[in-house]
Amino acid sequence: MSKLNYSKLKTVNKKTYLGLSDMLPIIIGMILLVSIITIMIPASYYNVLFDGNIIFDSIKGAVLGSILTGNPVTGYILGNGFLEANISLIAITSFIVSWVTVGLVQLPAESLVLGKVFAFYRNITAFMMSIVVSFLTVLILNLI
Repeated sequence: MSKLNYSKLKTVNKKTYLGLSDMLPIIIGMILLVSIITIMIPASYYNVLFDGNIIFDSIKGAVLGSILTGNPVTGYILGNGFLEANISLIAITSFIVSWVTVGLVQLPAESLVLGKVFAFYRNITAFMMSIVVSFLTVLILNLI
């Protein structure tokens, strides 16, 4: 068994600490921005936004989820509120999937950490897949 190299461990720990401390202000700013946007849009606005057209509602749900962004538990709570407001399941599903997979607000931070090209293509792909997944989910639920 090899010995633990404490000098390398110290260097790695220092680099990790510096990397995390550089990202912390970006993460805090991102969380604050998402919180402000989420609070600024009243719940009554969603009934006006989703008009019952499943194609446009799925796109609108994906766009809204991409902008607001949040953790899954909050998305499920919002989704339940949308369901109670008679918003289509396709719109709700695309909203929830994009809510947790697409992040326009955190795109600058993601670009810094993972690279601009990767972050851009990951978000575009996740956005398109949120719409596809919403249709497939509702299709499967209707078959059951």
